Amino acid sequence: MLGQLHDLDLQLLRLFVRVVECGGFSAAQGELGLSQSSISQQMARLETRLGYRLCSRGKGGFKVTPKGEQLLTATRGLFESIEAFRHQSNGVAGRLIGEVRLGLSEALDQSVLQRVADAIRRFRERDESVRIELISAMPGEMERLLLQQRLDLAIGYFSRIQSAFDYRQLFTETQHLYCAPGHPLFTDVAPNDEALQACDPVDHPYRFLRADEPFQGKLCSARSEQVEGTLAFILSGKHVGYLPNHFARSWEDKGLLRAVRQGEMSFEVEFHLARHRAQVPGDAQKAFEQDLLAAFRKT
Repeated sequence: MLGQLHDLDLQLLRLFVRVVECGGFSAAQGELGLSQSSISQQMARLETRLGYRLCSRGKGGFKVTPKGEQLLTATRGLFESIEAFRHQSNGVAGRLIGEVRLGLSEALDQSVLQRVADAIRRFRERDESVRIELISAMPGEMERLLLQQRLDLAIGYFSRIQSAFDYRQLFTETQHLYCAPGHPLFTDVAPNDEALQACDPVDHPYRFLRADEPFQGKLCSARSEQVEGTLAFILSGKHVGYLPNHFARSWEDKGLLRAVRQGEMSFEVEFHLARHRAQVPGDAQKAFEQDLLAAFRKT
């Protein structure tokens, strides 16, 4: 009986199937390109390997034995499975598989989200079977997740002092200093430096960002890591603080926010695409990074 299948066994089984489909040894000669005696020898070899007869030849013609019928069914199933495996393995060779985890900063501009969506569209048009996870987090949290290799890529404003990261600049965001109704600066069109220094600003925990802020107040009794928290402090009428201009625009339109000495007190924040330098990206991560960079290069 056949134990472990070898290439020779598969060749003999293919010959057996072809002989049966042709209806006999003589009829199979043209299909196989073999002489009748050669076919007969190989069939005998297969029967010896199996330990039972597969077919009979005589006055009644070519006939498959009951055991030969069973082997024929099993062999056809085997070759169908081999063919299915071949197609699947060939498909996997060129297909992107796995998972991509992207961190995103909070309160991103609509145009930025459209670029991210464009990158996802580009990626989904590839031959892929990939799970994409988008994780919204603060810059410090994203850096921690990158260091732990729980994120593959992250888009945010970073300190850029992490030697473990590679950074690619994507875009800039304008931040203005804002106040709200009830605050003394709201009705002061051009407040002087003394009036500004008397204000109580919202502290941002990321010192690399604070260092770029033109306004550095002496008083500071409010602190928030998030844009929404900063907005709440400002809307109280008791604090001033920095907000992305795209985020504050709708509140300005309602008359609930006003930029203080716009331009002079404004500054730009650079957003980067970051990844852990020691984390070896797979094909899916590489392709998604390419699609992100291509989406942000669009004019």
